[in-house]
Amino acid sequence: MSENATQARRPATVRIARWSATHPWRAIALWLAFVLACIAIGSSVGLRQMSALDATPGQAGHAARLLHDSHLAQPATEDVLITSPAGAFDRAGADQAAAAITARMSTLPEVAKVDVPALAKNRSALLVEVTLRGDPEKAGDHVAPLLDATKAVQHDFPALRVEQVGGASLGNAVNDQVATDLGAAADFSLPVTLVILLIAFGAILAAGVPLLLALSAVGSATGLSSLASHFVPDSGSTSSMILLMGMAVGVDYSLFYVKRARAERLRGHTHLDAIEIAAETSGHSVIVSGVAVIVAMCGLFLAHSAVFASLATGSIIVVAVAVLGSLTVLPAVLVKLGRRIDRPRVPVLWRWSTQTREPRLWPALLKPALTRPGRTLVISVLALGALAAPAIGLKLQSDTAQSLPSSIAETHSFARLTAAFPSQQTSHEIVIKAPAAAAGEVVTRLTALSRTLDADPFFVSGSATLHTSPDGTVHLLEVSAPFDPESVSAKKGLHELRDTLVPQALHGIGQLTWAVGGDTANNVDTSTGLSGAMPWVISFVVLLTMLMMGWVFRSAVIALMTAAVNLLSAGAAFGVLVLTFQHTWAEGLLGFHSSGAVINWIPLFTFAVLFGLSMDYH
Repeated sequence: MSENATQARRPATVRIARWSATHPWRAIALWLAFVLACIAIGSSVGLRQMSALDATPGQAGHAARLLHDSHLAQPATEDVLITSPAGAFDRAGADQAAAAITARMSTLPEVAKVDVPALAKNRSALLVEVTLRGDPEKAGDHVAPLLDATKAVQHDFPALRVEQVGGASLGNAVNDQVATDLGAAADFSLPVTLVILLIAFGAILAAGVPLLLALSAVGSATGLSSLASHFVPDSGSTSSMILLMGMAVGVDYSLFYVKRARAERLRGHTHLDAIEIAAETSGHSVIVSGVAVIVAMCGLFLAHSAVFASLATGSIIVVAVAVLGSLTVLPAVLVKLGRRIDRPRVPVLWRWSTQTREPRLWPALLKPALTRPGRTLVISVLALGALAAPAIGLKLQSDTAQSLPSSIAETHSFARLTAAFPSQQTSHEIVIKAPAAAAGEVVTRLTALSRTLDADPFFVSGSATLHTSPDGTVHLLEVSAPFDPESVSAKKGLHELRDTLVPQALHGIGQLTWAVGGDTANNVDTSTGLSGAMPWVISFVVLLTMLMMGWVFRSAVIALMTAAVNLLSAGAAFGVLVLTFQHTWAEGLLGFHSSGAVINWIPLFTFAVLFGLSMDYH
């Protein structure tokens, strides 16, 4: 049989690796061109950010879209709270500070109006509400001058506490905190990853190759994700997800490959033979692992969440790019480096990583499983089961201002605001769309409903306000509730509106659609959607992973074992999550304040990531 025929029968991973190894400069040039092209495409097309409308689910999303399309969406507002940091409230000084705030804010082009200062019922605070101009979705881009004005008044009245909080300023503070934390994580993770690779290889170049390949995959995927954002809007956290997944799988995949090729070369094989062996073994594992991660991330699309769709898209792109790089450019780099990949050597680590004598640690760890497999299996399952047991008590809550870390100063301002002005805590938006001919009847019914709400303890008496679109087809009745948006009372008020009060008030009006939105509605609909999606996502990921493992290994036992072990380890991870963050014992250790619950999107997201990444080790 000819050499060409023999090569044609070899696996695709080997044929690709051989071409790259025999045309190294061409392969490296093509990879660099690919990376630069991805970055250039991302820069040229720009990033399409997800709007609040994209991220709002269920009935709350329907209400938000009705308001947006009818131009009834309420403008963005910022609240300036004036209190005394200690001692009695200085009313005279607070009045002067409020007048200064009004004077400064009124001159800003970003401000539409400044309300008359309101005194808290307990007479301990003054509140000045400032309404911004323009699209409320873009208020964060225009809030900086307002914050500067508030700081200036604080400087003029040092005896008072003058602070600003609102959706735009709080959102910007959260984004700044996330950016700071991610920067710190990157500054920490990159050197730690390099140290781990140095321990594994004992040589700087060998350790640097996986890291550089992972970084190039992250850069390429970031550019491609900008293009993808025009189909699946970017959540704002997608770049962080790309960095997380890119470094995880990029380093793993190239580590598999480099380690195997290096081991085969040390056994006496030529560079080309070592690379072909690595391509046929580790390269095959890289493909299987990459497909498994992609399958797990595809499961997130079943959650019907715009945020999860964005994160899944970014993850799929970076995993696919990491697999591509490991199979194409990595063999070329290994050939060009040759034996130089083992330079410069780190003396102690080099001897440790290249020792040929039989290792002692791994046989010692494996001995119980090899000599007493049944007993080891039972003990291991019981231990993981014990860790998973606390997950039975998992409590979920929505991601609200109250769940934000205390390191964000605006959270303290928000807490003081809601304590002094309970009516500022949350509001329900009752949105009705009906023919213009029925506008009079709808307004009459909503006016009667507002009187009913005044006598209901779940709502603030006298807080209901009614707005109608210019064409008379859409109506908004907004009512405040004196509760935290995530509280049981706020949710009871929402269900009372949706299940009883609104249907009864609008009964008999034809060709009418309605929805109840607002912060509480958004939280409830998000939690309901995630809870409903959880069984589908788990079933999809587990079933497809089992089918894939069964096909790759031609073994139903391995497929079932993979599913069982992954489910057990995911359960243990959930148990540790509950033990750590739902309780208070780790607050001082990790520097956080427990809310007694876990944010509702974390379990579903964690399951998909855990299941995907764990396939590397299977």
